[in-house]
Amino acid sequence: SDRVRKYRKIKEALDSILHRICEANDIEIKEIKLHVIQKDEINAFALPYKHLVLYSGLISETENPEELTGVISHELVHIQENHVMNKLIKEVGLSVLLSMAGGNSGGESAAQTLKLLSSTAYDRSMEREADYMAVDYLKNAQIDPEPFAELLYKLSRKEPDMMKHLSWISTHPNSKNRATDLIEYINEPIEYM
Repeated sequence: SDRVRKYRKIKEALDSILHRICEANDIEIKEIKLHVIQKDEINAFALPYKHLVLYSGLISETENPEELTGVISHELVHIQENHVMNKLIKEVGLSVLLSMAGGNSGGESAAQTLKLLSSTAYDRSMEREADYMAVDYLKNAQIDPEPFAELLYKLSRKEPDMMKHLSWISTHPNSKNRATDLIEYINEPIEYM
């Protein structure tokens, strides 16, 4: 059917993007588990165990492959730098995580943790690091990073209307400020660690 062909085409494009970024940045692509969720929300996030989640609304919002590649690169940085686990330990606590890993937690605790991962802002320093390293990932793959910054500018113009509906916007630092910082970094890289 047309829906199946469309899904296959999107999956092939995403696999191609992921392969190019991973290969150029020495990331083991077999370890990354990409999930596309059919949801109108503009969102993408990383989960433990190298799961990268993209909502179809984000894919639809992008105007070119470079914009989407920037978002994918940003989330790959979160995965590669263990931002997900660092944030979990900080917010939930190591004892709770160890309890959950041992199977001693109820469903409510797991649900709260999933909510934290998908909707709580990372520390601003982690977001900045992910933005800047995403630019490096893109450059290493010989992909222009400016469309990623342009996507953030585009989203910043929609933020007032989208703020209460879109978790990716509401949980990340101001998109306009991020875009401005990215353009500066693209033009004159700085030490971000």
